[in-house]
Amino acid sequence: MSGEGAGDVSAAGRASAGHTDSSALGGVGVLGLFSEPTQRLKGGWIALFAIAWLGIWMAQLTPVQLLLPLQVANRVDTGNWIDTVVAFGVISGVSGVAALLTFPLTGAMSDRTTSRFGRRRPWIAGGTLLFAVSLALLGLQTSLIGVGVFWTLAIIGFCILTAALTATISDQVPVGQRGYVSGWLSAPQAMGIILGLVLVTVLFTTLLAGYLFVAVALVILVAPFCIWMPDAVLPKTERARVTARAFIDGFWISPRQYPDFGFTLLSRILVNIGNALGTALLLYFLLYGLNDADAENDLIVLVLIYMVFVIIASLGAGLLSDRLGRRKVFVLVSSVLQAVAALLLAFVPALPVAMVGGALLGLGYGCFLSVDQALATQVLPDPATRGKDLGIMNIATAVPQAIAPLLGAGVVALFGGFAALFVLSGLFAIGGAVAVARVKSVR
Repeated sequence: MSGEGAGDVSAAGRASAGHTDSSALGGVGVLGLFSEPTQRLKGGWIALFAIAWLGIWMAQLTPVQLLLPLQVANRVDTGNWIDTVVAFGVISGVSGVAALLTFPLTGAMSDRTTSRFGRRRPWIAGGTLLFAVSLALLGLQTSLIGVGVFWTLAIIGFCILTAALTATISDQVPVGQRGYVSGWLSAPQAMGIILGLVLVTVLFTTLLAGYLFVAVALVILVAPFCIWMPDAVLPKTERARVTARAFIDGFWISPRQYPDFGFTLLSRILVNIGNALGTALLLYFLLYGLNDADAENDLIVLVLIYMVFVIIASLGAGLLSDRLGRRKVFVLVSSVLQAVAALLLAFVPALPVAMVGGALLGLGYGCFLSVDQALATQVLPDPATRGKDLGIMNIATAVPQAIAPLLGAGVVALFGGFAALFVLSGLFAIGGAVAVARVKSVR
């Protein structure tokens, strides 16, 4: 749109027929729904995009790092800390199964949406509301089953929202800006988690208040982008007709036919599992691995260190990647840095070493987040199915975060400690580096 509200989306629809839509938000030129965007985005679009992701990460990661583990610990009264870790892992694993189905399905449905408000906007709005309401109700739960149900609904809302939101990168961001813009997807992850942790621990004394805060912040921060972004309308006459069988078959992308997509997806799965194994049980590591009497405050310090380096790496690496026209080397370096951080935590379990590990992990993961997202948009098989294909790619981000606590809990329970957990984290990160090295079509 040209600075207007949703009423101008019809202009974007006309643009898909060959006209150009110039937006005051970003100067987005929409030369066709399925053509590669060429007009550079301006600061307004990028700023609203970053603010939306700040709200999303605050709402997703504050519960993962603090609220949900504490809520689960309050409900498990066996006296065995491993039971608490396992219960948290099971709840996260169930939500991971939901994410596995939701991401590609909603991405595909947004590709085919013919709403007068655009293809992506209805899904961004609907996902935000489901996410926020589920978080608010999650704070009221007094049983582990209730916690599991509403956390799973929250993750479904998260998946609906982010599947549509990441598709806007391929829809509207030219290739030469994708590293930089993707940096504004990843930098808010670090900002969101530390902001959420600090505000929840300083301003609110109950879990319910913490959940309500992140739910309200989510709606307030996503709404501006949802309302004012340009979003081309798909005319009903241009929506391809497919059978139910063909629709389902579309979720299989052959790694033989599209090997670069396959290796990028594999790399993303491995690196994200490695990162999630290194961070998802961090509070429990401080509490039970280091016997830290001030674990909650030290968690904030570690996350702050992690945040600073994620921001530096995600914005710096994304911009440098665009200028050099190279992606793979950045992903390789990021994977190695994360592996080194994990191995430090495994073999030197001490708080000062954990701080060094947090810095390395942030540097590696920040670089990975921004550049890998740009890489992913360049290996998509079909421009007509960007939402669905990026939805499949997004599985490799959200599902590892959900299943890693369950996998990690199993490792901790099996070995009776955290060293094996961090070794496994490092091995996954190295595996991600090997996989991305096999990509051929992107430098």
